[in-house]
Amino acid sequence: MKKSEARLDEWLKDVAPSTELRRWYGHEPTKFEEFARRYLVELERGPAAVAVRHLRDLSREGEVVLLTATRDVDHSGARVLTDHLIFLTDRS
Repeated sequence: MKKSEARLDEWLKDVAPSTELRRWYGHEPTKFEEFARRYLVELERGPAAVAVRHLRDLSREGEVVLLTATRDVDHSGARVLTDHLIFLTDRS
């Protein structure tokens, strides 16, 4: 599905892993633990941290659906982001 065809309320590209990190990772499962560690650092800084707080706030109001194009969700940024949001929501 094309982004232009999706019926989205918001597109928060600031929560995506940086281009540099995505290229380094290359969706190689053997690198996933290090990818997740580095991505969490990104999620706690700058525009990504603001976007994460916004997603956390939205999740308190209702359901939030995260979309990804990856086939291996268990070794993806979507998994890291989901787990991080759950952690933040449970903590507060």
